[in-house]
This record gives sequence, structure tokens and C-alpha cells, in this order.
Amino acid sequence: MENLLPNLAGGFATAIDPLNLFYCFVGVFLGTLVGVLPGVGSLAAISMLMPLTFYVPPETALIMLAGIYYGTQYGGSTASILLNLPGTPSAAVICLDGYPMSQQGRAGVALAMTTIASFFGATCGIIVLTLFAQSLSRIGLSFTSAEYFSLMFLGLVASSTLASGPPVKGIAMVLVGLALGLVGSDVQTGVQRYTFGSMSLFDGINLVALSMGLFGVSEVISSMRSGDSGSHIGKVRLRSLIPTRADLKSSVAPLLRGTAVGAFFGPLPGTGTNLASFMAYVLEKKVARDPSRFGKGAIEGVVAPESANNSAAQTAFVPTLTLGIPGDAVMALLLGVLIMHGIQPGPNLIEAQPKLFWGLVASFWIGNLMLLILNLPLIGLWVKILAIPRKVLLPAILMFMCIGVYSVNNNAVDIGIMIVFGVVGYFMLSLGFEAAPLILGFILGPLMEQYLKRALLLSSGDPMVFVERPISCGFLTVAVAALFLSAVASIRNARRANQPVEDPAADTDGNRP
Repeated sequence: MENLLPNLAGGFATAIDPLNLFYCFVGVFLGTLVGVLPGVGSLAAISMLMPLTFYVPPETALIMLAGIYYGTQYGGSTASILLNLPGTPSAAVICLDGYPMSQQGRAGVALAMTTIASFFGATCGIIVLTLFAQSLSRIGLSFTSAEYFSLMFLGLVASSTLASGPPVKGIAMVLVGLALGLVGSDVQTGVQRYTFGSMSLFDGINLVALSMGLFGVSEVISSMRSGDSGSHIGKVRLRSLIPTRADLKSSVAPLLRGTAVGAFFGPLPGTGTNLASFMAYVLEKKVARDPSRFGKGAIEGVVAPESANNSAAQTAFVPTLTLGIPGDAVMALLLGVLIMHGIQPGPNLIEAQPKLFWGLVASFWIGNLMLLILNLPLIGLWVKILAIPRKVLLPAILMFMCIGVYSVNNNAVDIGIMIVFGVVGYFMLSLGFEAAPLILGFILGPLMEQYLKRALLLSSGDPMVFVERPISCGFLTVAVAALFLSAVASIRNARRANQPVEDPAADTDGNRP
């Protein structure tokens, strides 16, 4: 804490480098654009643009990809308000009151307030990250391989059980990800595993091809099959963006509550921005004097979720950068970028890479300021982009993805892998299997394997090392408890679903009159 100001000054010196400023601008602009387009999302965008970052320094790469991530949180609400189609999953709850505001002729006010709420929530999230990152990193330095293995195990369990849909599907996806992470050469012995003699698989499955396929190609296929040809919406004039005094007064408390909710849920594994925005909405409805206004254009229902998801987007970087534990799939991809640049994530990151860490933190301030300045004047542009026909947009996206994945290793096999996982991802999407736990398992699997081997090596092969160390035992206990509670909840839901529906017209013996 005593070196906070000098570190921040050094970070701003890195962030205002012309190259970093340019990539920060590109990141937030593309992030907002992707957020505006319904169905694409930050995961697909980061997967598609990841190859561009292999030719720049690692801090520049992270600044751009992080800009895409929090830029999508800004843009996600635009389509929710104008079309009743969420640009990102976390913006789905904005539809509930944002679209009714649009139908009442108050789309401009809703868009302006979401921009202000995004900036406020993100700013508070950056303050939390700045103040607590070093302290958490010091705690992480006291961890051994056993603690890290148990912590990653807990992260995977939490991510799989808290994912939307049945927990068993999330766990299955994590196991598939772990299995895919085994493909390639064993780092310690050099033994080839599941390569089937193909030299293209000696280094394992390409993360870019895998993530582009699962998130990018599958979304393109899904959009093509949906038959959505684009939309035609009215103009939003700058004058209509100005909120009334009553709007501002009604927004202050939801803004603060939503930011606090986001700051709490952001660092927790498996929760991310989606749960934060929904929890903020539920909280606002609970504390409202007249809950019946929600769903009919209440400005509190727009401001609170928006500030929550942006606050969570920033605080999600806390465990990723200080412990090397990603809370969701986007953080896992950013972690993968660090590894591909030869940087080992973990508690040593702040000390070993101060330029990268503090430069990234400083870029958050600059990027959010850019978004605030850009978004209000460019709302008209986002409205026009929403009207682009999908038959023009989707083939162009697919072409750029093929170029991007080929440029990583100049290997045509990677394009085939991307297409295969794209088709697999589409069927997973159709069957209700989320790809995010799979990516988490794929990236954390090799790291867990290393920590597992190291812990067993140091303990002479004694597996009790994971339960004899109190912190490791605590992580494992929480993970087992999460699995148990998740199983109980699933059984209870299954029994409830199998119960026959009572016929109100029938008598006590079940006979109808």
C-alpha cells in the first residue's frame, strides 16, 4: 500500500504510451461494437481478436483484450433497450425495464443513464482492484502447490455448479475441458498423449482455435439458423439523452447499491457479471416502495444492473491477476494469453511484471474515460450498426476468424480444429451445455496437473498433503460442500418437476365434476 502512488504513476506512464493508447482505444471501441451486436459477446470477440495480440508486447495485448471485455459491458445494454435483445448475457435483465422505457419514448434517457452507471460502477471496481490487489497477492505468496491445486479445484467446482442449467452439465463440461487439456506432450516426461501421431497436436490443442470454434463459429451458425436478417429501428437524437432531475434523483441510490453488489460478486469464481446484474435487479425490486413499477420502465431497473455488471467486470480481475485463478471463461482466456506470452500468472505477477500489472490497471481508468466520452455521441452510430443485414455481417466475421486462427501457427489444421469445435459448440448450445466451464477446465487443467505433481513430489507421494495443510483442506471442504449442496438442489428440483400438476377443477379424490 505504501508504494501505491509510485506504482500507479508508473502504470499511467505505461498506459499513455502511444501504442498502448491506440490498442486501448481499439479494444474499447470493438468491445462496445461487439456488445451492441446481439449474440456475439465478449468471449467470441476476444477469441476472434486474440491472434492480433501475438505481435505486440504482453501489456499491450492485455490492455486491448481487457478493453474488449469491459467495452462489451457498456455496449450490451444498447440492443436490450432498443430491440429487447440483450447484446450480452449480463444485459438481459436490462430488457425488463429498458425496452419499456424505449416504447415510452425514453430510449435516449435509458441509454444515457446506462452509460453513466457503467462508468460509475467501473470506476468503483477499479478502486477495489487497486486497493486490494497487493494484499491478496501477498496472501497468495504463502500458498504452496497443495493450496494452489485445491484452490483451482474449488474454482472449477464453483464455476461448474454455478453455471446456468443443471450442475451435472457444468461438471461434465469441466471434465471434457480437463481431458482436452491433456492432449500434447507431457511437460515433465515428454510423453505424447492423445496426439494420434499428428505433429500438429504435439503442443496440444490450439487455445485460439478451440475458443474461436466454441464461441465464435457456434454463434455464427446459431445466428444463421435463427434467420434473423437484422433490424430497423428509429433514430435517437442527442437532445433526448438528457435525463430529468427526477431521473437523476431516482438513480443515485440504485447506482450505489448496484456497484456494491457488483464489487462483491465480481471476484467470486463462477459468478461473474451475469449473477451480479440479476442480483442487483432483484435487490432494487425488494427495496422499492412500489415494486409494481418494475417491468414497466422503472429507471432503477436499468441503472442498478448496469452499474453492477461493470463493477463486477473490473473486480473480476482481482483473483485472476493476483492469484492466477480465473473467475469465468473470459478471465481464463486472458490468463491463457499471459501464458502464451511466456508470463506465469500468480501472486508473483505484481512483483515480477509491475509494468504489465500497473499499466493494465491504469489503462482501465483511461479506457473507461474513453468509453464515457465515446458512447454518448456515438449512440446514433450503434443504432445504424444494429440495422446491418446479418447475411453481410456473418460471412465477414467467419472469414476474419479463419484468417486469425491460421495466422497464429500458419497451420491449416488449426482452421479444421476451429470448424470442428464450432459445430460441436453449436450442438452443445442447442442441448444446453455451456462452453465456458469447458474452457476453464482446458486452461486450468495443465496448471492443476503441474501443481498436483509438484505437491506429490515434495510430499514423497503422500496424498494426505492436501488435507493436512489447513488452507488446502479448507478449499477442498468448501468444494465438496458446494458439490453436495448442488446435488441436493438438483434432486429436489427433479422431484418437484416430477410431481403431478394439481387440477383445480378436480375434487379431493382427483375426480372432475
